[in-house]
Amino acid sequence: MTSTHPEVGAPESVEREEVRFVSGNAKCAAWHYPGTNGACVIMAGGFAVPKEQATDLFAKRFHDAGFSVVAFDYRGVGKSGGQPRLVLPVKHQLADWEAAIAFAATLPEVDPAKIALWAFSMSGGHIIRVAARNPQVAAVIAQTPNVGGPVAMRSVASHQKLLAMLRFTGRGIADAVGSLAGRQPLLVPLAGEPGTVAMLTTPDVVDGTRALDPDNRHPDWRQEVAARSALRLMFYQPGRDTSRVRSPLLLLTCEQDQTAPPGLAIHAVRRAPRAELVSLPGRHYAPFMEMHEQAVDVEVSFLRRHLLNE
Repeated sequence: MTSTHPEVGAPESVEREEVRFVSGNAKCAAWHYPGTNGACVIMAGGFAVPKEQATDLFAKRFHDAGFSVVAFDYRGVGKSGGQPRLVLPVKHQLADWEAAIAFAATLPEVDPAKIALWAFSMSGGHIIRVAARNPQVAAVIAQTPNVGGPVAMRSVASHQKLLAMLRFTGRGIADAVGSLAGRQPLLVPLAGEPGTVAMLTTPDVVDGTRALDPDNRHPDWRQEVAARSALRLMFYQPGRDTSRVRSPLLLLTCEQDQTAPPGLAIHAVRRAPRAELVSLPGRHYAPFMEMHEQAVDVEVSFLRRHLLNE
């Protein structure tokens, strides 16, 4: 775990300022929203989604409730450093979370004993593993988390065609082999229709752009990832660590989610000693769309109970 003092840039608004912290051999870019109640929520996007699209909507609401927020980009994504771009090893992303925790603990308004983690989708799985390794974390919110495992793989595979799956696997292997020769990454889209070569082709991934960038404020957003990184996620199972999470853990699922099937999170809750489950109607991105107010109410209440003892 590596951290450093912040590099503060020009504030975008009175609410937040751009900062950077070291993780590994690069600097992660983050928004820091200084709060008033001593607690801090660390946030990141889903795997290859930059912080603005992934966190702005929820970060503002947490900040309005008095919490400090640190919302960061993983190395190789958004405004963070790191080369090659969009090559995203899971171990690097987990290290970025640990660096963010260390950085947040240095902020003058933050009590290091009142730090929470928030993430969704694949990153929702990441923070389960991070919390298992960092028992000092005070609370964890995993929103529509992808906890991995054979059931998740079958769900994803059921919405893809065999030939496209074979082409996706071949591209991932070719990318991995090419990296050994120093070639540029072979990219695949984060989302696509069944039959296309993409990381995900489940029905609800088509909601992604509408949910995360409804006003097209981020036209330069590269909705791609290195094929080797996407392929390796097939074997990633962070849900196995749920039983080792000692922090209060909120798992927020959506009943019609086909990208992160809710049954997996329900099974994970049974293994976590201090877990709570909240189920909302809707698909994978419903907390960003029609169920946003309900999701915010649940999550702010959870943070207040476990960080502020309210």
